Amino acid sequence: MSGKSVQQDATESSAGEQFAPLSAAATHALGLVSTATITTQLLSRGLRNTFLEGLTFSNPSRQRLLGEAFTMRCIPSREDVDVPSIFQDYDHPQRLGVESVGAGQVLVIDARGKKRAASIGHILATRLKLRGAGGIVSDGSFRDMVGFEELDMPTFSAGASPTTNLAQHHVVDFQIPIACAEVAIYPGDIMVGDRDGVVCIPRHFVESVARDALEQERLEEYILTKVEEGSPLRGTYPPNDELMKGYREVMAG
Repeated sequence: MSGKSVQQDATESSAGEQFAPLSAAATHALGLVSTATITTQLLSRGLRNTFLEGLTFSNPSRQRLLGEAFTMRCIPSREDVDVPSIFQDYDHPQRLGVESVGAGQVLVIDARGKKRAASIGHILATRLKLRGAGGIVSDGSFRDMVGFEELDMPTFSAGASPTTNLAQHHVVDFQIPIACAEVAIYPGDIMVGDRDGVVCIPRHFVESVARDALEQERLEEYILTKVEEGSPLRGTYPPNDELMKGYREVMAG
């Protein structure tokens, strides 16, 4: 890593820094490992607040999420500003944001945890799917949930609401640092979601986290086979030198 601080790296990412694509090895690993394993790897690096609590997937068959964060921030709506006629404006920040999400990117919405009105609806989600987006994550609610349940794209939210976003949310900006479910998300961070929920991996950690998470799961699979065979926890979990020797022999073929 360069002499720049983590804070400088994060700030530059919010200013529109173009990141190199994830390596093929990292992409492969993050497509396999669980969010539980990822949180352990992040904890070992000192990060304790990476899980977006309270979010669930909309479509059980499309729960695996992986992609670079494209952030969107909402502030509370105001009656003299957020009137139905603004939906006629093609340059409304929400529409501009949707049309700016790149292929493989995950739209992450800071809805301040407010669920009375939806943070996004099925039509805009469908547009994101056709743009090749990697998914949607919101700490607010979705509108037209039946459509989300059938959408061929992973989406995670805090629930459903029939009320349009104007009643509670005003999209004010995108591609800036946000908070989603009380987790700091910077543009370019990597979002991973599965049955347990969604986690955020800071971009500068992603390659090492992916590598070490895959190794952790290989070891834990070996440990699990020993537990299933009747081995006691002592010497097995955590593994002692003897078990690690056996593991290395198996991995060596």
